[in-house]
Amino acid sequence: MDQVTDRCLVYFEDPFWVGVFEECCNNKISVSKVTFGPEPKDYQVYEFIQKQFYQLQFSPMLQVDAVKNNKINPKRMQREARKEVANAGIGTKSQQALKEQQEQRKLDRKETKKKRLEQEKEERFLLKQQKRKEKHKGR
Repeated sequence: MDQVTDRCLVYFEDPFWVGVFEECCNNKISVSKVTFGPEPKDYQVYEFIQKQFYQLQFSPMLQVDAVKNNKINPKRMQREARKEVANAGIGTKSQQALKEQQEQRKLDRKETKKKRLEQEKEERFLLKQQKRKEKHKGR
C-alpha cells in the first residue's frame, strides 16, 4: 500500500520567511525549499500551493526510518528532546535532502558553465583562424 503524505512548513530564517514542502512516499522523503520574503498570510501560502506547487523542484528521494506511534511519557519525551537539542548534529531529513538538492544544483551549474566556457573558447579560436586566413589572402 502506497502512503503519500505532503506537508508544508513555513518558518522565519533571518531575514526571510521560508517554506519547506515535504513529500513522503513509502518511507522515502523528497523536499523543496521556497523563500517567501515578507511573512506570508495563510491565503498567500494556499494560493502558492494551488498555482505553483507542481513547478517546484523536489530533491532526490531519501530513505527515512519508519515512524513509531508509541505513547511516551511526557517527562521522557522532554528529556529526549533536550538531548537532541544538545546534540545538534546534521539536521533533519528535510535539511539533509535540501543540502543534497543544493549540491546537485551546484554540480549542474559547474557543468553548464564549463560547457559554455569551452564553447566560447572554441568560437574565439575559430574567429582567430578566420582573421589569419584573411590576412594571409592580403585583405
